[in-house]
Amino acid sequence: MTNRIGQGIDVHPLVEHRALVLGGVAIPFHKGLEGDTDGDVLTHAYMDAILGALAIGDLGTYFHANDPGVRGAKSLQLLERVAGMMTDKGYQIVSADMTVMAERPRLALFVPTMRQNLSHASGCPLDALSIKATTTDHLGAIGREEGILALATVLLSPA
Repeated sequence: MTNRIGQGIDVHPLVEHRALVLGGVAIPFHKGLEGDTDGDVLTHAYMDAILGALAIGDLGTYFHANDPGVRGAKSLQLLERVAGMMTDKGYQIVSADMTVMAERPRLALFVPTMRQNLSHASGCPLDALSIKATTTDHLGAIGREEGILALATVLLSPA
């Protein structure tokens, strides 16, 4: 067994009448992210990075939209399941680095709680988990506030 790197990306459109959840944090905003679950693109990108590092598929492989257990699910609970798969394969997270791209709302105040949530749900040490928030300076769909995008990279090592 050797170290493994994985990357994940997720993007969802912003829609009316949905809560905005990122990294398991409910963020006050007039729109939320569309999705079969809570739409948490940050947690989804993180899970895809872990699954990619394990080379065992992606979110769609394990969490189907037509599965009643997925509809409306909290993404942090799904992350706990993915972390269990990782542990079962004999790996642990050494480092995780994530970026959320959103024109609005401003996310900096919520990042510490996002880090704590994702650290706790995945077993990654808090001091090894980074989350950055940025904008696209009004460029593209993200800049027009049509959606939010997240990227994640993880390094796994044998446990």
